[in-house]
Amino acid sequence: MQGSIMRHVCIMAGTGAVGLMAVFGVDLLNYFYISHLNQPALTAAIAFATSLSYVQNSVALGLSIGLGAATGRLIGARKFTKARNQASAFLVLMVTITLTLGVTTALCAHWLLSLLGARGEALHQATSFLHVTSPALPLICLGMTLSSLLRAVGAAGRAMRVTLTGAAVTIILDPVLIFGLHLGLEGAAVSTVLARAAIVSSGFLNLRGYDLLAWPRRQLIMPAAQAVGRIALPAIATNLATPVGGLFVTRAMARFGLDAVSGLAVIDRMMPVAFSFVFALTGSVGPIISQNLGAEQHGRIKDAFLCALMLMGLCVGVAWVFFFTMQNLILHLFHVQGIGVMLVRMFCDWVVASYFFVGLLFVSNTAFNNLDCPLYSTGFNWGRATLGTIPFVMVGAHYGPAGVLTGQALGAVMSGSLAMMAALGVIRKLTSTDLQSSER
Repeated sequence: MQGSIMRHVCIMAGTGAVGLMAVFGVDLLNYFYISHLNQPALTAAIAFATSLSYVQNSVALGLSIGLGAATGRLIGARKFTKARNQASAFLVLMVTITLTLGVTTALCAHWLLSLLGARGEALHQATSFLHVTSPALPLICLGMTLSSLLRAVGAAGRAMRVTLTGAAVTIILDPVLIFGLHLGLEGAAVSTVLARAAIVSSGFLNLRGYDLLAWPRRQLIMPAAQAVGRIALPAIATNLATPVGGLFVTRAMARFGLDAVSGLAVIDRMMPVAFSFVFALTGSVGPIISQNLGAEQHGRIKDAFLCALMLMGLCVGVAWVFFFTMQNLILHLFHVQGIGVMLVRMFCDWVVASYFFVGLLFVSNTAFNNLDCPLYSTGFNWGRATLGTIPFVMVGAHYGPAGVLTGQALGAVMSGSLAMMAALGVIRKLTSTDLQSSER
């Protein structure tokens, strides 16, 4: 709540980016190793399976965002005991929700994957993958939440170490399980679960000394659910929009064969790693905004938002240069074939620039979620997933797989621009209220 906003944002987002890079890098590593088996059905299978996993992870992320924002606001208001009790009680509810979701997804995996367009061996392998990973959803949710709590108390370095633990486990176990024990996609699934367990263990270890968790009390669970739920439920609804829109894109791309799905999968796994800094801004700027809101320092809220936009633009520019110059290496590393080659080249040449507008949407949603306007973020995200995706992709699909990517990019431009203008309006209203109060 004091000091340079830009420095605070850079430190929190920078360390958060390293951590998120590790989280998303797990999916990228899994895909990298599976692609070296040279079996298109396996690469398509992991693409289909993780499309559903992204929906699950969005629920987990929404819960962690809600708890992080609610806890950060209490810490900013110097209500440390209430923050500890609320966080501890909500963890019980969070584990229950995610366990139910994970088990249900595993039971319905074959049917859900069939709806996405998975067929034959790809359907069988994707179903087996989800049978292993889905019931472990509470682990990834706990990992996200513990990291979020560490960021809420300003322990950005410790939050980074939590997520790095999972990447280290994956780097070690993936080659052993996939190639050494010849388990293939099943080995990647087992490695994913073990990496999640390592992240949770690291999270609890790094939280020691902050006195932010206590033994949960039953009578506090419902009050915690109400307090956190006001932020978490809209955040879940908001975060669900992106993967749901992604499911529609995956289904549209499945019409063009396994190579097209595999090419889209390469893009979907490179993008989060390359844009980890942008995603980290949403997790890092949120506590900064909520703490300054709790301290009633509204001018610093606008500074934090503008700093986030500038840093996001810089990140997208650097990523564009990287993808444009490294596209041949990317095609070689992931053994991209057929139509997938054209899709990856198209992404590296210009589609990547559209993620500037995706970044506008994400940063704006963070402002909405932490400024008591969560329905705004829900509306804009679902607007992008529906009106900003479905009609554009449906029209684009008539022109082949390239049209699907183009439609997705155009929808992002529209949604991101509108969200940014709305976020600036919300912030301007806060600061104008301050000016009117001071004049009185």
